[in-house]
Amino acid sequence: MEKFENSFKFKSWRDVLLKNNIKINSIKELHTVNKGNGEMLFTLIHIDAVDPDNHKLLPVVLIRGHFVSVVTCLVEKETGNKYFLLVKQRRVANGDIFYEHPAGMCDSEPDPWKVAIKEVGEETGLQITRDNLRLLHPDHLYSSAGLLDEAGYFFACDIPLSREEIDTYRDKSAGAVDENEVIVTHVCTLSEVFTLIRNTNGLLATHLYLQDVKGSL
Repeated sequence: MEKFENSFKFKSWRDVLLKNNIKINSIKELHTVNKGNGEMLFTLIHIDAVDPDNHKLLPVVLIRGHFVSVVTCLVEKETGNKYFLLVKQRRVANGDIFYEHPAGMCDSEPDPWKVAIKEVGEETGLQITRDNLRLLHPDHLYSSAGLLDEAGYFFACDIPLSREEIDTYRDKSAGAVDENEVIVTHVCTLSEVFTLIRNTNGLLATHLYLQDVKGSL
């Protein structure tokens, strides 16, 4: 099993702290969870660290790594109408079904563009390339900076498809089998997106997309 201090996620977090002139006096592992392949999934640690003004940082940090979220818009060739390709799956937060934009963790892959391409393919079956993607924000955005190192890279892609092709993505089973993902795709309109999505990252991604297209929907 990979030790937390050897993981890409931990090293990336530590290097950012050092870059910001944080002095780390000590680090204590509280609990680590590894993936089936032995790679570290996340780790909870206790730190003794101070900023350049000698103020202590909060001592508990959950190292989870960064993620990507991809607003996937299907543009109907016949009409120009836009539809959003969401994924739905049951989540441990409350045991209910959540509708989300395709997303996933970067884990040990430092290139979020590669992760975005992989996640859209795994979670929807839609094959895209780097040229299809664009960043919706120039930098990653942190989820909960008081506890988590996690930050998201928000992407979008607009894929022209025929009406018939779009229909093939309605209620399609998908997901990475080796990660026990049970996912079903869902095609919907913009108004339905705001009704269905109940997580902050999903709503943020949608608003960033709308800002990017400047009301051209």
